[in-house]
Amino acid sequence: MSETNNIGLGDGQTGDQPKGAVMRVASQYVKDLSFENPNAPISMQQAQEKPEIQLEVNLGARPMGDDFPMGKDFFEVEMSISARATNRDTKDLLYVVETNYAGLFLIQNVAEHQMGAALLVEGPRLLFPFARQVIAEAVRGGGFTPLMLEPLDFAGMYRAQLEQRASQLKAAGQNSDGSEPPAGQA
Repeated sequence: MSETNNIGLGDGQTGDQPKGAVMRVASQYVKDLSFENPNAPISMQQAQEKPEIQLEVNLGARPMGDDFPMGKDFFEVEMSISARATNRDTKDLLYVVETNYAGLFLIQNVAEHQMGAALLVEGPRLLFPFARQVIAEAVRGGGFTPLMLEPLDFAGMYRAQLEQRASQLKAAGQNSDGSEPPAGQA
């Protein structure tokens, strides 16, 4: 299935994109999947309808490069999702499920300053429902009630990443673009 979107910051606004900005999912795939039920069969007796879940999400993107057979306008977006479920009362580990889910995107006519948002907001937004389904099925296959993750705020995650980077650069005495500030303005 192929989906084409105008690129924005996840709020429905297209910003100042050149005409004809395209972001199309060329393919999507599971790169890695792991389900651990280390305390079975005891954990099956301790299973609850709503266990305590610790969730970790990491996002990454990379250009496929000029040598990629499909062309230079392709980028891989990868999301790593790890969920650790524990019994709310005993704090015993019930299960751990992890996946690296990725998509190959064709991106054309997108302004350079919008590529980060395209790759780390729109890409994950398009992939997330499928990654969520993979996790739910793995948990169900492990004998537990499927884990249905709530939608994630990828735009908020991206803004937080930009703010953290700006703070780190400021602490290092650099501008947000990595350059040195003019003398006397550090």
